[in-house]
Amino acid sequence: MFNILMVEDDQQIADLLIRFFDESDYDISHVIKPSQALNMIEKYDFDVIILDLTLPEIDGLELCKKIVQITSAPIIISSARSDINDKLDALEFGAEDYLAKPYDPRELQARIKTLLKREGKISNDTNSSFIIDNKAGSIKFNKKALDLTPAEYEMLKLFIENPGSTLTRADIANSMDSHRFESGVESINVIIGRIRKKIEQDSSKPSYIKTVRGIGYRFDYQK
Repeated sequence: MFNILMVEDDQQIADLLIRFFDESDYDISHVIKPSQALNMIEKYDFDVIILDLTLPEIDGLELCKKIVQITSAPIIISSARSDINDKLDALEFGAEDYLAKPYDPRELQARIKTLLKREGKISNDTNSSFIIDNKAGSIKFNKKALDLTPAEYEMLKLFIENPGSTLTRADIANSMDSHRFESGVESINVIIGRIRKKIEQDSSKPSYIKTVRGIGYRFDYQK
């Protein structure tokens, strides 16, 4: 689990990002005021800090300068201010990245992963990959063939070919020829449970196939 501090005064944006990361390996702490952020950073260790620029009390650029004096956690600026001077100042003051609003939360997630890999907190092992063999009807994970039923193969293949996309249970069922041998849309949950046991270190805390509450599932994987 990675600890993320988000300094954001727009509650709607904060709620959106918290919901997006709810099923991920990120534990997000949200504060609005710079004084709250500094207090949190002094008390706890964070892996990444997401920092807005337009904040109460002091400007986010000033806060950025204060943050780098007390922690080495990488900072991603998340701001509606797209002026090149703001970007240059943020980078000069110690921020690692600058993401202009509006943006897709998946882009923020990708940039967080990039920073965590650079910090050595996520492995860059290229062997940790999924390889589909269409002729053999099999999938290799970490260079080893997975023992999959036809339904499991079709479903995992569908996820691998649609990384980052949220698929409803109906979407999944309608894309699987072998699903007619299963017992309806609800069996999707059962099949996913079986796949998780074969690819996840802890199937109760999945890293790849994430549940999107009220919608379906999302496969978090970068080729």
